[in-house]
Amino acid sequence: MENLEQYKILPIHVLMISILVLYLGMFLNRKFRLLSEYYIPSAVSGGLVCSIAVTIIYFYADLEISFDMQIRDLLLLVFFSTIGLTAKLRTLRDGGKALVILVIVAAVFLVLQNMTGVLLAKVFGAHPGYGLMGGSVSFAGGHGTSIAWGAEAEMAGLKGASAVGIAFATFGLIAGGVLGGPVARWLIKRNHLEPVTPTNDLAVTSANDTKDRRAGDLYNILTVILILAVCVAVGDSVNRFLFDKGVLLPGFLTSMFIGIVITNLSDIMRFEIHLKAIDKFGEVALNLFLAMSLMSMQLWTLATAFGPILIVLMVQMLVITLVAVFLVFRVMGRDYDASVISAGFVGMGLGATPVAIANMDAVTARFGPSTKAFLVVPLVGAFFIDILNALVIKFFIGVLA
Repeated sequence: MENLEQYKILPIHVLMISILVLYLGMFLNRKFRLLSEYYIPSAVSGGLVCSIAVTIIYFYADLEISFDMQIRDLLLLVFFSTIGLTAKLRTLRDGGKALVILVIVAAVFLVLQNMTGVLLAKVFGAHPGYGLMGGSVSFAGGHGTSIAWGAEAEMAGLKGASAVGIAFATFGLIAGGVLGGPVARWLIKRNHLEPVTPTNDLAVTSANDTKDRRAGDLYNILTVILILAVCVAVGDSVNRFLFDKGVLLPGFLTSMFIGIVITNLSDIMRFEIHLKAIDKFGEVALNLFLAMSLMSMQLWTLATAFGPILIVLMVQMLVITLVAVFLVFRVMGRDYDASVISAGFVGMGLGATPVAIANMDAVTARFGPSTKAFLVVPLVGAFFIDILNALVIKFFIGVLA
């Protein structure tokens, strides 16, 4: 566009806007029953409205607004640190079988997702490599994987592979946040699953209230902030060390593992970390991260290939819905936990692990907690699916070469 002006919003202003976007999402979810009925996360509701507004400004005011995402990247590390800090080894043992089953299901799904992408590429008369970009590279892998594999594909002669992957990853982020809630709702209604209700035991309630107040004390809040800072800082140092040794891992993964080490060492040393405070920090980091991710989407970059992208997206949404309903839900126990896991699986398979957590948050906010879901889904999404995805992508490249 001629005479296009560019304006970059600074990190502190991005933080303020993201909070306002969350307020907007909460308002929309209260105002429009459809959003709350289908458990659409507030970050998705508000973030989409913001990104649409930015797109309108781009087309009608000749102004391109971009966001400095330094704080968002930090929030991602903080969020996964909180996941690690809640991963007790004794709890991991309890969820061992479910974790193994979900990893196997994820591997099967990644193969199906790539098969779907490749078949659709052939239908459109495109190179099958673009099918991988419209498969697990972008949807299960997200923006980071799309950029990494897209660069390699372009070096091999696949023009515009990165742009295609980023486009699919962007739409996948939206679809994962929109579809997960309705899938869980349908499973709960169809199978007449009983909502999880809090206990009425006054003694337990009183004890929890006391614990919550202690978690809000200045000493305990400062302790949690210090621990999170250690997770991020030490995780970054470990990541740099591994990078120098030729081992490439996402930064959030090392931060999460530092959190796992700290929380289990604290049990051995009998040092109490207030999980309620950890959960609150994680909830804030997650929602702000998602709000920033969705509000900063440059939807105008997707306009030229909107038709084919939409068709591929709709088919991939159908595939993951079938997998979630007829495979994930059944093998995970056909109960309430399984329905929450299914919502998380949709977010993880189309968008990213934070989207999966947001989906599960939206469902459990309505019906009650699901310890099993919040144990297995983050571990699969934060670690196993990336390894599986790399292996599956390399397998398909070998077959298609």
